[in-house]
Amino acid sequence: MAETDLWPGAERVMTALFDLDAELAKLTMFRGRTPTSTREDRKGSSTRLAAYRDATIFVNKSAGRGAWERHPDGDEFVYIIDGAATLHVLTDAGLQSMPVDTGKLAIVPAGAWHRFDYPDGVTLMTITPGQSEYVRADVTDPLSAEVTRD
Repeated sequence: MAETDLWPGAERVMTALFDLDAELAKLTMFRGRTPTSTREDRKGSSTRLAAYRDATIFVNKSAGRGAWERHPDGDEFVYIIDGAATLHVLTDAGLQSMPVDTGKLAIVPAGAWHRFDYPDGVTLMTITPGQSEYVRADVTDPLSAEVTRD
C-alpha cells in the first residue's frame, strides 16, 4: 500500500500479534484462590497481554473463588478458554448464577458486581475496560463491604 492510499490523518501502525497458547503456557494454575488472595499470591497465574481500545486484555488460570468486582467504565468481555466456573452477577432482579465452561463467552454489563467460583480451575481471557472496583472480603453481598479501586 502506498502512503497516498492511507486516509487523511492516518498513520502506519504495527499490528499486534500474540501466540495465545505460548502466553498461557507461561502461566501456572493458582489453586486455592479466595477473594482475599493478594497480587503476590496470584503472581505467575495471570498476565496482561495488551491494551485494547479503552481496555486491557488479561489471561488468568485459577481455581477457587474470585473477589467481587465491577467495571464502571464499560462492559467486560469474558471468554472461558478451558475449564468450568459459575459466574455470579448481581442485577436489579437479584443474584444471577450461570454455569460457564470451555468455549463460553459472557459480556458482563458495565457497573454490575460479579465474581467467579471455579473449584476445579478455569483458564479465561478478559477484555476489561477502564478502572475496576473490588470487594476483597469473602461476602455474599458486595454492597455490604468496603470497595477498593485498582
